Amino acid sequence: DDLISQRASASTQGPPSVSSSNLFSPAPPLSLPIQIMLQPLTKRFRYHFYGNRQTNSIHKPEWYLTQVLKWMENSSTFMEEKIQPIFDQAGQTISAKVDLCRGLVCVVQEKVASDASRMLYDDGLFCHLVEEVLQFEKDLRSHHSYPATLPGLLHILLEDAFLQKWLAVERKMAVEKMDAMLSAEGAWTSQYKDISDMDELKAPECAETFMTLLQVITERYRALPSPSAQLRFFGLQKELVDDFRIRLTQVMKEESRCPLGTRYCAILNAVNYISTILRDWGDNVFFLQLQQAVVSLGDQEVFGSLEMTEVGRLASLEGSLFDGLLSLLDRLKGDMLGRLLHFLMRDTAEKAQPYCQERWLSIPPPQDHSAMSLSSSACPMMLCVRDRLLNLHQVLSVSLFQLAWQGLAEKLDNFIYQEVILTNHFSDGGAAQLQFDMTRNLFPLFGHYCRRPENFFKHVKEACIILCLKVGSAILLKNLLKRSELETRDWEDAGDPSPESALNELGVFCLAPCDVLILLNLKASLPGI
Repeated sequence: DDLISQRASASTQGPPSVSSSNLFSPAPPLSLPIQIMLQPLTKRFRYHFYGNRQTNSIHKPEWYLTQVLKWMENSSTFMEEKIQPIFDQAGQTISAKVDLCRGLVCVVQEKVASDASRMLYDDGLFCHLVEEVLQFEKDLRSHHSYPATLPGLLHILLEDAFLQKWLAVERKMAVEKMDAMLSAEGAWTSQYKDISDMDELKAPECAETFMTLLQVITERYRALPSPSAQLRFFGLQKELVDDFRIRLTQVMKEESRCPLGTRYCAILNAVNYISTILRDWGDNVFFLQLQQAVVSLGDQEVFGSLEMTEVGRLASLEGSLFDGLLSLLDRLKGDMLGRLLHFLMRDTAEKAQPYCQERWLSIPPPQDHSAMSLSSSACPMMLCVRDRLLNLHQVLSVSLFQLAWQGLAEKLDNFIYQEVILTNHFSDGGAAQLQFDMTRNLFPLFGHYCRRPENFFKHVKEACIILCLKVGSAILLKNLLKRSELETRDWEDAGDPSPESALNELGVFCLAPCDVLILLNLKASLPGI
């Protein structure tokens, strides 16, 4: 009779009122048999975990949380085998086990809410309570089949004061850890540097530690029952990534005088590693669900100043929540790669000066040599390129090294074409020597990293083809190209090949006819026409 009269008061059964209570539909009141069974357990709980008992320690929330889980575990078999059949016979659609758990959760909710309010000014205690509540929630849902539609303990922490405290503690501890990881002795070395199979990304320890930190934060807040609360933690993660990017930029500027140094390359690897992980996370189911929540909630903190087209891309899953961060990281990576290649090319250009000043006109024909060998003036440049490539291959991640060597090949191609070929005149021997230096010495340096390195030196390769043409072929080609400049007609109807088709037959696809004419004029053996 007492229990029946207490039903009129919702506070007896319901959890403490919090701002997020509308997340869950109101549960029906506990059945009378369950209420009767809960009475001794509630009494024992209040005896041990309230008042002046030693077991009531604000430092040890795990004591009462573990005790409640034990009661659930110990009662499970009895509820399923003895009580559930009675409910079934009475035609009640009640799970005896879940109802008992629900009653115990109500008991512990009141205790957690009380303790949390006392811990708001102690970061250590509050952090410990959050960890224990998360573990309790995990055990409750996984081991005791507690329905996701029923509130557990986490919704207590969604009350605004508790949620703000949680976010503040996460931010404070993350910043402290960032300070520590960047100042650690091995911050810029990879922990897998001696295991080649595991070190494709060559991520320095500080970057791995930082991404682990973000992953741990994600694991903590992903269990929250409120998408809007999850988005607040995601906003914190975005702030932390941007903070870490700024710190990397500051260290990079200190190291920018030596872009080929170990630390500069480690920073570049760190930026690449973080952007690679974030791209993977963009395809993760949890973050895709969060993305849909952003669109449906219209969260301004995450949207910021996004254009409607970008919001549409998020809604259609064409973009990801990390696009803004990835854009900044990619810009930093591009800037760092540009500095590295500029420094590398400047060093190579210095070593190439003797080669640029080679007397190509005075080199005798190849038949006058017993065997061709690399030009002595090219040796410093070739050694520089070889050593730099080997060094970059050791210190850069696989994807970054690919960008680096391809960028170097492109710059070398332009440099040799502009500074060596277009600024000199060539005898037949000089043209043959240039082709030998390029095809048998320079291109093979890049052949370790791709099958057809000559494809990355199109200007130089095609220029060598033109310069090495026999006199007769060169005269015919020059006549054809000069006529094409003067006349505009249908070449197929006239019976002559078009300039482009003639060049294609020779293997020239990149150079324009006007460029080929310039090259033909550099051949000393070609009479003026």
